[in-house]
Amino acid sequence: MEHKRTINFGPGPAKLPQSVLLQAQKELMDYSGTGISVLEMSHRSSDFSKIMSTTQDHLRGLLNIPDNYKVLFLQGGGCGQFSGVPLNLLGLKEDKCADYIVTGMWSGKAAKEAEKYGKVNIVHPKLDSYTKIPDPSSWTLNPSASYVYYCSNETVDGVEFDFTPETNGVVLVSDMSSNFLSRPVDVSKFGLIYAGAQKNVGCAGVTVVIVREDLLGHALKVCPNILDYKVQAGMNSLYNTPPSFSIYIMGLVLEWIKDNGGTAAVETLNKQKASLIYDIIDASNGFYTCPVEMACRSRMNIPFRLNNKDEALEKQFLDGASKRGMISLKGHRSVGGIRASLYNAVTLEDTEALASYMKEFLSEHQ
Repeated sequence: MEHKRTINFGPGPAKLPQSVLLQAQKELMDYSGTGISVLEMSHRSSDFSKIMSTTQDHLRGLLNIPDNYKVLFLQGGGCGQFSGVPLNLLGLKEDKCADYIVTGMWSGKAAKEAEKYGKVNIVHPKLDSYTKIPDPSSWTLNPSASYVYYCSNETVDGVEFDFTPETNGVVLVSDMSSNFLSRPVDVSKFGLIYAGAQKNVGCAGVTVVIVREDLLGHALKVCPNILDYKVQAGMNSLYNTPPSFSIYIMGLVLEWIKDNGGTAAVETLNKQKASLIYDIIDASNGFYTCPVEMACRSRMNIPFRLNNKDEALEKQFLDGASKRGMISLKGHRSVGGIRASLYNAVTLEDTEALASYMKEFLSEHQ
């Protein structure tokens, strides 16, 4: 049965596929004949063990994760990994230093957090605004860095990498929280990938960490066990009670992605959705403007302003969208304006509804 639902363009927690919500609803009181809910299930039971292994198998299949990588399901979100990464990886080399590419608010916060544990080198000249990716020819990479870190998609600023940085053999680390499984990725190019689930692959509460086995066991002495990848890998992410319901929901979402053609099919659809909105912005003669350079515009998060940052008009736009059943289009408080987040579960029809409203609003106010 189809339910008439609000169209949610939220940046995270974000829209979930309707079939996933219906499945979770159906199984909420009685999971698979157990007579209890996953919410009540022991994390050490055989039933939950199956949920964990199925979720991991789906993830390994969708991303072709090589056998020499561990998949961890942790807590603490992306912000937890701002600490987790340096605590686990700075010890890889004597100098305890790391290279950071800072292209937005989240990579900026990650670099600041890492400074607590070692030396951080921002590899490029400081950016005046987060609207571009500095040309790799301007980067100064430190060959004795323990790792090179970047955020593949900046949720707030709408900047996305369409290439994998070259690090000359230094371990590459990426925060993929907001474009995880929105496109195919060659995991073997990375030492570590992490992503909070609440944008593309589930609900808030679980963070996926994919880490190469040779990087385990180098944690700094001050690293808490709960953030130590070797400890968590050794205990199959069960060092403490994991976010069990969030892992279950993620398993359902991964199955949905698989059933819908995997990451290649999802990427095709995501390109189509993003083009719908960017085409209207670019054809609006400056009524709508996106500050991000064309080459690194995000497919996931599209920030834009109206009529030369006319805040009263932007409020009118948001009010009109709300009346049409479209929510969470307000830009992040640090940048203002409008932001449309077009994650995997946002349908083409949802995006067409926004495109149609944008055209209508333009014709009324231009």
